Formats: sequence, structure tokens, C-alpha cells
Amino acid sequence: MTRKTTKIAYRPVGWLAGAAAGALAGLLFKQTWKLAGNDDDAPNATDEDRGWGEILVAAALQGAIFAAVKATVERAGAAGVRRATGEWPA
Repeated sequence: MTRKTTKIAYRPVGWLAGAAAGALAGLLFKQTWKLAGNDDDAPNATDEDRGWGEILVAAALQGAIFAAVKATVERAGAAGVRRATGEWPA
């Protein structure tokens, strides 16, 4: 397989993996927030009953979890493509 073909073949795999990563990250964030916070639901930015600190901590935690899960899934997907085709998909 050529590098271009490998890259094109990886696209649908990457899209599916990205969707799964988003769902997994959402579940992880929800569970983490339940453990860390006093509430079952994370605050929305427009929730007037929540303070700036709580909203910003929730946003930072959510962003960190989403970024870590996304990087893990993308890296594992690329490694899987390399094992299957011998080429790195990037």
C-alpha cells in the first residue's frame, strides 16, 4: 500500500474512532465530575446558580479528559493501521 492509499483508508477508521472517543470521554467526564463535585451534573457556562470557579474547573477538567482520550484513541488507531499495513497513516 502506498502512503497516500494508507492515509485515505485510515480516514473512515479515524472518524469512527473519533466518535467513539467522544462518547467515551463524555462518560468519563460525567463519572469524574460525580466523584469530584457535589452535583451529578456539571455546570453549564450560563448557569447563574454556579460560580465562575466551578464552571472553569469543570470546563478545564472536561477539556483535559477529552484531549487525553482523543490522543489515546488516535495513537492506538494509527498503530493498528501500521500493524495491518506496514505504513504509518499520517
